[in-house]
Amino acid sequence: MSDADADALLVREAQAGSRAAFDMLVLKYQRRVERLLSRSVRDPADVADLCQETFLAAYRALPAFRGESAFYTWVYRIAINAAKRHRAHQRPMESLDDDEGTFGTDASPSDDATPEALLASRQLALGLNEAVEALADDQRRALLLREVDGLSYDEIGDLMNCPPGTVRSRIFRAREAVAARLRPLLAGGGWR
Repeated sequence: MSDADADALLVREAQAGSRAAFDMLVLKYQRRVERLLSRSVRDPADVADLCQETFLAAYRALPAFRGESAFYTWVYRIAINAAKRHRAHQRPMESLDDDEGTFGTDASPSDDATPEALLASRQLALGLNEAVEALADDQRRALLLREVDGLSYDEIGDLMNCPPGTVRSRIFRAREAVAARLRPLLAGGGWR
């Protein structure tokens, strides 16, 4: 049985009233939803609250879920909307310097790394985070869903309500913009 078939079976059972089936879906996707939310929301307590809100909203809306998209695509969309509502009520997002879930800033140094190598690695990670944060929202979301969550172009298109070709274009532009911002740093020219 494929993963999608297993999800469809659990959804049907949950729609028929099985709380255990829905709990299994929550257990399966909770960490992925938390990772998704943590890219938009700084406070881990808010991430936990929004994750709970996401699954509560999914549970309430489950009778109306028609299965036109994968269950996790549907839940991701609910989570993205919850994060947008949360951000609308919060102050603008601050620097991503020490956020968990950013690219490479939480990596632990190896025993043989020199101070120069550690500094260069930290600067590159911070530069990458700044470059990703500077992207347009649709480009950043598409890039992170592809590179961090490993979703296919079709799945990202479902989440973002656009065709896969648009997703490919957004990811291409995002990669180009990130590469352009990182070139000076990689060439030893320092960060702008």
